[in-house]
Amino acid sequence: MSKNLSRRAFLGAAGAMAIGLAACSSGGGSSAASGSAAAGDGKVYWLNFKPELDETAQGLASKYTKATGVPVKVVTAASGTYQQTLIAEMDKSEAPTLFIIGNAAGVTEWGDYAIDLKGTPIEAELTTDAYNLYDDAGKLVSMGYCYECYGIVANAELIEKAGHKMDDIKDFESLKAVAEDIHARAGELGFDAFVATDMDDSSSWRVTGHLANLEYYYEEQDSGPFDSSTSEISGKYMPNYKNIYDLMINNSTVEPTALATGGHDPSTQFTNGEAVFFLTGSWDYATLSEAQPSVTIIPYYCGVEGEEKAGLNCGTENCWAVNANASEADQQATLDFMVWLVSDPEASAALVEQLGILPYKNAAKSTNGFLNDAAAYSDEGCYVMDWATNYQPNVDQYRAALVSALNAYNADQSDANWDAVKTAFVDGWATQWKAANK
Repeated sequence: MSKNLSRRAFLGAAGAMAIGLAACSSGGGSSAASGSAAAGDGKVYWLNFKPELDETAQGLASKYTKATGVPVKVVTAASGTYQQTLIAEMDKSEAPTLFIIGNAAGVTEWGDYAIDLKGTPIEAELTTDAYNLYDDAGKLVSMGYCYECYGIVANAELIEKAGHKMDDIKDFESLKAVAEDIHARAGELGFDAFVATDMDDSSSWRVTGHLANLEYYYEEQDSGPFDSSTSEISGKYMPNYKNIYDLMINNSTVEPTALATGGHDPSTQFTNGEAVFFLTGSWDYATLSEAQPSVTIIPYYCGVEGEEKAGLNCGTENCWAVNANASEADQQATLDFMVWLVSDPEASAALVEQLGILPYKNAAKSTNGFLNDAAAYSDEGCYVMDWATNYQPNVDQYRAALVSALNAYNADQSDANWDAVKTAFVDGWATQWKAANK
């Protein structure tokens, strides 16, 4: 059996959200790193997971080096290539000292490369354990450095221009009515309902990872939480997945048959005002809100009973790990750098601007509107959808098979092709779980 992770309990996930938001409002922190690394020979190599964080991360690295003398190198993997980049970099003599282990598969594959973060100064900065990953021996393999929310981002101004209101959208039927009306009048309105649902590596995760989570989440409500021992799924909520998937691809700026190769840049379509709806999340808030100030976010409405009480998907795959094979000096330098990132007022504010929220005691307060929307749903008693997606087995292989099946369906929306999607989704889970747990 593969290693078990501590459940990212969302005991009333609203509570976890509230704790994080409250924590980010506290002040304090030091203006420069403390500890032995600044005076020693240690250095830091951060292999960054998030392309949108690169400019900020590079700037913070330079600032830290200038203040402490500790060399900090930042390399950012291109979107969708983190695993390949990590494998290549870990094989080098100067390997990353700070890297990402963000899900069950990562703990199984990379857990032995990570130090135990229990008892370290960076652990003491945390406000919650909800986003941390452990192996089955109890080692704290990696810790969440931010958490995120995602759903259906909407341009409220364009919805009003089309003669609707955000308050009209409360479930799948009302979302469908608004989207189909906008698509039918796209020529007249000058904008469409959904941006392109591209299926290339830069964007397919929106449907094979994030959108897939709605099916997993509702299964969890029937059978209990997923974990790394979840060897198969039922696919009971595949009709609901199909509801929203069909709505997106058939009421879009791009014909379904043109989605396979990608290249339509859904983010730019949204910021340019070409469409109303976009599957994304809090990591995109700064960019989207700058271009479209009326931007907001709604849940994945998909036709499940009671979904008028749905909230957003909240969790993280952004979990820092420290290389166990690095020298003690490099490990100490890395730990000190991590503490500085989440406690220094200016450094943490820069991260918060890009990441939305940091679950650390002295981090800057979040100004991310999507995370505030997530908290508002929780405050209204809506349920939060946790990230069961993190337990997808052999995640790259699983998602690749799903992309292939979805591309065939996009080209010909027949029942037979949707059956192939269900096979990739449900049987593919069992197949990849067995492959990962030989």
